[in-house]
Amino acid sequence: MFTPKYPSQDTAPPPADPAPQTSIPAPPAPAPVVPASTRPIVQLTPGSALALAAGGGAVVLVVGAVLVSMLLAVAITGVSVALVAIVLRLLVKDLQKER
Repeated sequence: MFTPKYPSQDTAPPPADPAPQTSIPAPPAPAPVVPASTRPIVQLTPGSALALAAGGGAVVLVVGAVLVSMLLAVAITGVSVALVAIVLRLLVKDLQKER
């Protein structure tokens, strides 16, 4: 059922004859010289380095606060589901006793 279907041999193209190579290949062209970059060099002053470190620290604090709040939300949801399961189990047990 899952066996591949191969074409018959008469549909395959005939192999091409390789042509003899009589010419000598040309030597490769030299690599182009890349000019020096004209962009200005960024120099960090003590003030800009401090601002960069403070910005990075703020990003870490914000991402940490978001992750902790998501973890807290998952924990609260889990406790709520557990309490609902306990209450439902007690209600079902009470209904079984009355019969």
